[in-house]
Amino acid sequence: MDAAHPRVLGYLGRALSLELSAVQQYMTQASLLELWGETAAAERFRQETVEEMRHAERLVQRMLQLGVAPAASQLRPVAHAADLDGLLRLNAVLEQDLIQHYGEAMRFCLLIGDGNNEAFFRALLDEEQHHGEAIVTWLASLDSARSRSLQRATF
Repeated sequence: MDAAHPRVLGYLGRALSLELSAVQQYMTQASLLELWGETAAAERFRQETVEEMRHAERLVQRMLQLGVAPAASQLRPVAHAADLDGLLRLNAVLEQDLIQHYGEAMRFCLLIGDGNNEAFFRALLDEEQHHGEAIVTWLASLDSARSRSLQRATF
């Protein structure tokens, strides 16, 4: 087992809380979308649930490698909205919080010369950035489709 700086352990614990909050949110929203008849969107949210669960599992494994008992200290309540657009906007905020957290953790590890944990947080940061970009792209495609449907022919 490697020794880790107490602050690194704090970053790991907070990350686990954020990832499990994301799992809970995406899972709940997938079920809500299913109820709304938005099956394609529900399936995509289920895929996000699995991705976030994998992140949580990696965090648990990392904590165990460092000799600490994994514990998510506080899960966020599930954010809800009246439509897919609103759900995506809320999820973009959650992804941004994850991105910010992993960036801060990575920079701290770099500062203290902890290359192993810096690389660990960097990999999670890269994946969360990809998730965040995918949500923004999906949201933009909804906005584009909506604006096309509102256009009227003029003569």
